[in-house]
Amino acid sequence: MVERSSEDGTEEGTEEGTEASTTETAEERRTRRRASRPAGPAAVPIGEPGPGVVQLAAPVTRPAPLPPPALPPRQPNRALVALVSGAAALIAAAVLVAVVAVLLIQHRDAEAAQAREQRFVDTAEQTVVNMFSYDQNTIDESVDRFVDGTSGPLRDMMSQEGNVDNLKAIFRDTNATSEAVVSGAALEKVDEIGGNAAVLVSVRVTVTDIDGVNKPSQPYRMRVIVHEDDNGHMTGYDLKYPEGGN
Repeated sequence: MVERSSEDGTEEGTEEGTEASTTETAEERRTRRRASRPAGPAAVPIGEPGPGVVQLAAPVTRPAPLPPPALPPRQPNRALVALVSGAAALIAAAVLVAVVAVLLIQHRDAEAAQAREQRFVDTAEQTVVNMFSYDQNTIDESVDRFVDGTSGPLRDMMSQEGNVDNLKAIFRDTNATSEAVVSGAALEKVDEIGGNAAVLVSVRVTVTDIDGVNKPSQPYRMRVIVHEDDNGHMTGYDLKYPEGGN
């Protein structure tokens, strides 16, 4: 580069030198920057993602779902509840009354059946006692009482001519007194169609002579058929020995 001595030359040389100085200074600055920067990609400003780096979005935190709003409690229909309760109470009371009534009827029927069976047994016992028991002072009354308590075949037999008188005469001829004591009786069966019942009766008969001496007691067993009429009146219908015969 040629310096000018003139004023213009001086100024031109100064300008060229200044430009050269400025150029060198920029090159030196670039050289220093290259030498002082560490290896690797250029520094990334803080807060900005670097080159080639995918920034993941932060997970979105969803708020927990709110519980469904509570429904307001239903107000009961008090009139309907009272009506249903009253109806249930009436039904329960009616059922209870019906059950009690059935039980009472069953109990009453059972007692009536038991009492009826006992009447069959009592009638059979009384028939046997009337037949074997007599006293010399009351023979007529004793025989008539026995006949009055009979019906059916037994009554027909006693009603035949002379049978009642013959029986009274036989008792008088013994010059004794007879007493019958029932030792046992049991109902065998009941014929609901015919209204008859079979009763087994065990009896011991003791005869006392005119001198007051008791003879050995004689045991007897017989089947007494008892009849019940439409009015519920029971009588000795027939007499049979267990082995057969009248």
